[in-house]
Order: sequence, then structure tokens, then C-alpha cells
Amino acid sequence: MSAPFPQSDSRIDGRLDDSPLAERLARCERKIGYAFEDKSLLTAALTHSSGAAHRLASNERLEFLGDAILGAIVCELLYRLYPNALEGELTQIKSVVVSRQTCAKISQALGLQHFIILGKGLAHHGRIPMSLLANVFESLVAAIYLDGGAEAARQFVETHLRPEIDAVRSGDNEGNYKSLLQQVAQRDLLCTPTYHVVGERGPDHAKFFKVVAQIGRDRYHPAWGRNKKEAEQRAACNALAQLNQEPPPYPCEE
Repeated sequence: MSAPFPQSDSRIDGRLDDSPLAERLARCERKIGYAFEDKSLLTAALTHSSGAAHRLASNERLEFLGDAILGAIVCELLYRLYPNALEGELTQIKSVVVSRQTCAKISQALGLQHFIILGKGLAHHGRIPMSLLANVFESLVAAIYLDGGAEAARQFVETHLRPEIDAVRSGDNEGNYKSLLQQVAQRDLLCTPTYHVVGERGPDHAKFFKVVAQIGRDRYHPAWGRNKKEAEQRAACNALAQLNQEPPPYPCEE
């Protein structure tokens, strides 16, 4: 018997979706390309603490598990994909690929914001915080792992993160993090980021640039790049990490 969607006035992106929970879950399954045997796992993965009857009914425990599973899957994938890469390079790629910014971006691409079960306060806010979107993706990874096993979780993660891995490895992710930082800065800080070259090194034909991202009066962890565009991209990624109180994916030696 299908249960009604929680009575939390789940208005997301200006729309009120009062469809029954069973229908909501079925649409979510179609979006993610995975059908759950245990629908309660999907319900839990989508339930924010504000929309749960109690904390144990929210996705917080699944998020805890999903973070570990996601990291392990990506580490193994990187190990197999790049047998000649050193540990430092693999760590750098992993830090970008499993960052909360990337997880939130994938959640948005999957449309998970339309399925999250929220309490009235967040539901009426109209915008889903990036941190919440990241949490939902990690929770979903854990739910799939518990429902379908390690292989099902691996396939899901690889499907959605392999393009991110390829982009980071090739440097062909130009603009992703700058665009995301601009969205976050304009939405949460009411400012547009600017980028400043604060250092250069190397000969003219192979010069590296050190760039810092600035939002308002705040400057964030700088990053080196093989050109200004790459340095700006990495500086934006560092700024996003710092805003989420995470270590910079591109540590910058002075």
C-alpha cells in the first residue's frame, strides 16, 4: 500500500508536487536507472532530517556509509584506470571527483532536488543547498549498495563519476568549477567571484601561473596552473572546498 508523500508542503523550484510517495519513488528510480527491491532504503536516502519523524529515519546514517563506499569505489577505479600514476596524482584526482561540489552537481543533473523529502522550513525556502544535494548523492550510493550489493553500487558510481574522472585527468573540465562557484557566490554571498594572478614561474614558453579566487573581501586558497585558465579553474575548486570547510583539492606550495 503506497503511503502519501509527507505533509511538508514540498515546494521545490516553485512547484508543489503532492504525488503519492510510491509514484515519487518510481519517478526517482527511472531518473537514476536503478529499481530498488527495498523501497524503504530509497525513501531513507531521500529524507532530510528536517522531513523525518526522527533523526534515525533521515539519510544521515546512509550518508555516513555512502561517503566511505564512494571513496573506496573511486580509489579502486583510479587504481585500475591509471596503473602508471603515482599516489599523489591519484589522491588529487580523487579529491576533486568525490568532492561535495561534484556530488552536488551530479545530484542536480539527475534531478534529485525534485525528490528530496524536506521539512516545511527548507521546503518553503525554494532552493536546495548544495551541501544537501551532495548528501543525497552519497546516501543514494549507500542505499544502492545495501539493496543491490557492491556491484550495483560500483556500476552506479562509475556511470556518473567516470566522466568526471576523465575530465579531471585530461584537464577538460574548464569552466565547471568557476561556473559552480559563481552560482554559489551569487546565491549565498550576493557577490561575483574575481580571479587574480598572484605569482608566476618558469620560462615564457612554459610559464605557470598562481591564481587566487576572491569573493567580496575574502580571498581563498590559491592554485597553480599551466595557464591562467587552468589556474583559475583550480582556484575556484579550492574556494568551493574552503566554503565547505574541506581541504583544498589543489594544495599550493608557496
